Amino acid sequence: MTKIKIEDLKKIKDRVKQETSPRAGVHRAKVTVHMGTCGIASGAREVLNALMREIETSGIPDVMVTTSGCMGLCSREPLVTVEIPGKDPIKYEKMNENKMRQVYKRHIMEGEVQTPFVLAKGAEIVK
Repeated sequence: MTKIKIEDLKKIKDRVKQETSPRAGVHRAKVTVHMGTCGIASGAREVLNALMREIETSGIPDVMVTTSGCMGLCSREPLVTVEIPGKDPIKYEKMNENKMRQVYKRHIMEGEVQTPFVLAKGAEIVK
């Protein structure tokens, strides 16, 4: 078995980052529903289902939906991150189906951040 070198890992990281990041002209938004055990126990699956129903109902094909594990903020679950190209990512906390529908209609479709639900703005810097 061949050993993986640091350079190989960097290439894989760059490729995955490029494939999964929202790009101008490709995706209107990337929405990540954090689905760690704590998120699922708090209702993340219902939040994800509500998001998928809104996307289907609206007929908008350019919203990328992903899931991730725990962010380490269990008391703030369910968490959702919305990334729109050219803007800072927004992390929403204590989401439910109604809040997700509102975030979809107002933030993703109209660009209006739903401040009452915001936990944080911006991205973590990983070096």
